[in-house]
Amino acid sequence: MTNILVLHGPNLNLLGTREPEIYGTETLDDIDTQIRELAQKLKVTIEIKQSNSEETLIEEIHNARNWANGILFNPGAFTHTSIALMDAIASIEIPVVEIHISNIHNRETFRRESVIAPACLGSVSGFGPTSYLIGLRGITAHIQ
Repeated sequence: MTNILVLHGPNLNLLGTREPEIYGTETLDDIDTQIRELAQKLKVTIEIKQSNSEETLIEEIHNARNWANGILFNPGAFTHTSIALMDAIASIEIPVVEIHISNIHNRETFRRESVIAPACLGSVSGFGPTSYLIGLRGITAHIQ
């Protein structure tokens, strides 16, 4: 059985009301439902978590190495600042796919660089909530 951790970073709990012109109107619960439905079709077991805390996200990444075959990770704003999260990803031996709802490459200049990406298998951005589904298909194909 393939086990995937889906990890949502800071402020993603506010989806649906947070800057809908950038992030859309779907809530995190809506997105999680879509992820669960696709995971069931792909015969993948998933665990979904969200945290606004860098420390908690690091602990989740560390813990995933004991049970998960891969991680889908939307690090939110930590994408651009967290060497600690990049180090956590680099220190585990399971693939991580970086996910973004918006296209970080056509946003503000400070959002265009990901310090997380070099430690990841790949990145998906700019497809709205569908970015998660593309990432889930990709990581599942890579693992299986």
